[in-house]
Amino acid sequence: MPRIKKTDEDIKLDVAREFAWDTRVSPKEIGVQVKNGVVTLAGTVDSWAKVRAAAEAAHRVLGVLDVANDLVVSPPGGADRSDADIAQAVRHALEWDVTVPDQQIRSTVSGGIVTLEGIVSSWSQRADAERAVERLTGVRRVANAIKIEPEERASLPDVRAAVEKALERHAAREASRIDLAIQRGGTVDAVGTVQSLREKQAVLGAIRGTRGVREVSDHLSVESKA
Repeated sequence: MPRIKKTDEDIKLDVAREFAWDTRVSPKEIGVQVKNGVVTLAGTVDSWAKVRAAAEAAHRVLGVLDVANDLVVSPPGGADRSDADIAQAVRHALEWDVTVPDQQIRSTVSGGIVTLEGIVSSWSQRADAERAVERLTGVRRVANAIKIEPEERASLPDVRAAVEKALERHAAREASRIDLAIQRGGTVDAVGTVQSLREKQAVLGAIRGTRGVREVSDHLSVESKA
């Protein structure tokens, strides 16, 4: 029996439930509108981390096609920090985080927008650098332009095993619908279909977390049954 497609009102209610469940999100600060499966988020939050968390939470809801994230960051208490103060805080945050190769990363701050640049050896280091600064007071946005230069070559069996593990219960069936190939230089091509955006994010995250992966060329499509 085919599933009944969710209405925009159904999706709106499910997004609100997802916000209530996710402790990183402040539901009372965020307005949600849905039109034809496209979710628009509006409101004011106190950190860039909350902007990202809200978008991620909305994307997890079955039936959501796209998210327009119009959330604005306003520092707690309304006191703006100077770009110089933010830059100092960014440097300290990178230095204090033991998972971040701080000497390989530089930042530029303009109008509260932090741009991270440099070269690291893995996607986890790139992500850790962003997480280290995204909650800092005064940061309105983080533009992560850090490049990946792996210290070893990626292995196709390792990448495939990571994808199967990420899909867990659906590994045997769903992983067979994904074609993987590694280009010279460590870029992984991922082509095929998955059942939800959550599965797609899991697959891409698993690929990026595999040793030797430099970049992911994403050609995965979502065949939602919502």
